[in-house]
Amino acid sequence: MITTREPHWWDFLAPKFWGAWLIILLLRVFGLLPFKVGLAVGRGLGSLIYRVAINRKRVTQVNVGLCFPELSATEQAALVKDIFKANAIGFVETAWAYWGNRETLQQKTQFIGFELLDQALEQGRGVILLGGHFSTLDLGGLLLSFYDKPFDCVYRPHDNPLIDYWICKKRSRFTKVVDRKKFREMVRDLRKNRCIWYAPDQDFGRKGSVFVPFFGHPAATIVATSKMVKLNNSPILMLAHYRKPDNSGYIMEMTAMPEFPSGDETRDAEMVNLALEKAIRKAPEQYMWVHKRFKTQPDGKQKLYKAAGC
Repeated sequence: MITTREPHWWDFLAPKFWGAWLIILLLRVFGLLPFKVGLAVGRGLGSLIYRVAINRKRVTQVNVGLCFPELSATEQAALVKDIFKANAIGFVETAWAYWGNRETLQQKTQFIGFELLDQALEQGRGVILLGGHFSTLDLGGLLLSFYDKPFDCVYRPHDNPLIDYWICKKRSRFTKVVDRKKFREMVRDLRKNRCIWYAPDQDFGRKGSVFVPFFGHPAATIVATSKMVKLNNSPILMLAHYRKPDNSGYIMEMTAMPEFPSGDETRDAEMVNLALEKAIRKAPEQYMWVHKRFKTQPDGKQKLYKAAGC
């Protein structure tokens, strides 16, 4: 009988993993930073990355230009800079999620609309939590755990096995981590009345996707959200998380997703993107615009980013 043992840190001592170990070491150091110092360090790191990560900056500029045409060129440029600062702060916040002081972070967390979660769980069929790739992604998981409701975090395994090992190990501090392909495990947990936290807002290509508007532009949007809701006839809620405008703490916000699923997967995908867009607009700089959200286009071309040299 063949068994696969769980990996351990000493399995990743080969030179090819040394770069990843440096990232983990940096995270560990950031995890020790006091709150205000950590925010300042993140802003400084973001300003540096903005200057050196030319390709990511071009991707972000394309996304901001497409999604916020109402802003002037000066305003768009300022938003791009703020995005890099917020995402770098998110790197520090990830460190706090993994090693930070839970009590301090809990005191800084405000929960809005969580009575909706209580009501949904009363149905006894589990809950799908529709999420997005906000810069506070990992920290959001820790903050969600403060509400003391059992939940799974659905994720795509990282290409680097050491990073993947470390992410799973540290996220298990506050949640159960489930590979996005393990639908049977999700069904079992929904039947146990657990929450499934799931973010469908990245471009996974044409397979399993439909093209629906995202900030007014066609985006390949997976239809798996409808399928997840149908796994156990579970209610669905939108979960967003932000750093407060005055940087005093964090907001965890639940909002309803009425009439979902609609019975039409394309219409459902539209509703998912509309819910995400509404949440993102509350703090647009705190979203991960550094990813190529519009990479896959209906005509099969990637002209949006290629034209900018991305």
